[in-house]
Amino acid sequence: MKTLVLIDIQNDFLPGGALAVPEGDLIVPVVNRLLPEFDLIVATQDWHPADHGSFAASHPGQAVYSQGELNGLPQTFWPVHCVRNTGGALFAPGLETRRIARVFPKGMDAGIDSYSGLFDNGHRVSTGMGEWLKTAGALELWVAGLATDYCVKFTVLDALREGFGVNVLSQACRGVDLTAGDCARALEEMRAAGAKVIG
Repeated sequence: MKTLVLIDIQNDFLPGGALAVPEGDLIVPVVNRLLPEFDLIVATQDWHPADHGSFAASHPGQAVYSQGELNGLPQTFWPVHCVRNTGGALFAPGLETRRIARVFPKGMDAGIDSYSGLFDNGHRVSTGMGEWLKTAGALELWVAGLATDYCVKFTVLDALREGFGVNVLSQACRGVDLTAGDCARALEEMRAAGAKVIG
């Protein structure tokens, strides 16, 4: 069974959004063309409370994109984004969502960030996606979405640790690149961990 995992293809990560990924909108038609190739499609969705601890605005005086700590874990402090039940948290309007079998929300606990689609950043709580995919019979995953150097990377690394074969569809991913080269380094880290990088 060929399984596609779509990572956070949401309005706030598209150009004009609160945490825009450069060229993030360009992956939408690429993903739509890929959909017919897959038997099972799931998606992740950042779904933050308005006071999420990863937001710079939740820490007076904290600059956006600065580095710090949140509950004992290293943390980049982000612009407010993907607040649940807001337009920014919705999937990109051009994305074909009808064949998505299950959506796994993440980042719902204000006290910890959640880049990976499988666990929070401390690996304290599972989103249920890994277990659900195993129950569905998925052994190998193809991953696309936003952003290459954050949520795609950490989902891929966790999926590898959970025993899945993983393929990264790099033409259907885009990254933040806060520091020049972050995306290239992320792809190399995923490859070194055992993922196949395609495209």
